[in-house]
Amino acid sequence: MRWLTFALALPAIVQAHDPISTKLTWAQEISRIVYKRCVGCHRPEGKSPMSLLTYEDARPWAKAIKEQVLNRQMPPWGAVKGFGDFSNDASLTQDEMNRIAEWVEGGAPEGDTIYLPPTPKPVPAPALPRGVRTRTVTGPVELLGIRPMISAESTQVVAHLPDGSAIPLLWLRNYKAAWNRTFVYREPVILPRGVRIEANPRVRFEFLIRNPK
Repeated sequence: MRWLTFALALPAIVQAHDPISTKLTWAQEISRIVYKRCVGCHRPEGKSPMSLLTYEDARPWAKAIKEQVLNRQMPPWGAVKGFGDFSNDASLTQDEMNRIAEWVEGGAPEGDTIYLPPTPKPVPAPALPRGVRTRTVTGPVELLGIRPMISAESTQVVAHLPDGSAIPLLWLRNYKAAWNRTFVYREPVILPRGVRIEANPRVRFEFLIRNPK
């Protein structure tokens, strides 16, 4: 899947003689994060330029992975956390980021392979909720998701309700249209009649909506 793709020219190699100063290991902790977040693309014959399926695959890239993770460039997601609650959020949690950084800074140890989880198999992309795509929202509707059709633009999408309140829907930063992603809400956002959607006028969106039950 494209949302887990990042490209690097050369691996930032962790030297084999780096001192080990962490209890975190690939076998027990880091592989589980990578299997959950990364190997959809970072696997043999995947869409990414390198595999991260094994310790031998991942270790030469350890420092580069840390940099990409801390800069929130891996896995690519494009939406700012806390601005909308999405069920298909592919980004790392702060704890996952901290663990990867600590593992790399601590020498990127492998650990005892007896603790390795089963090798994950490729999984199909999750199905989107059933709804109607539209480029305008007038309400009353249930908003299921938003699909941006932009590249290298940043914008906030906010729903302004008739009572003067506002609902933050989506905040994009460094999103690429090639990802072709719909941001799916964990719970439908109820938008009443007379709602006004505010966003960058240069940006086009499709809204996945359905009529209220």
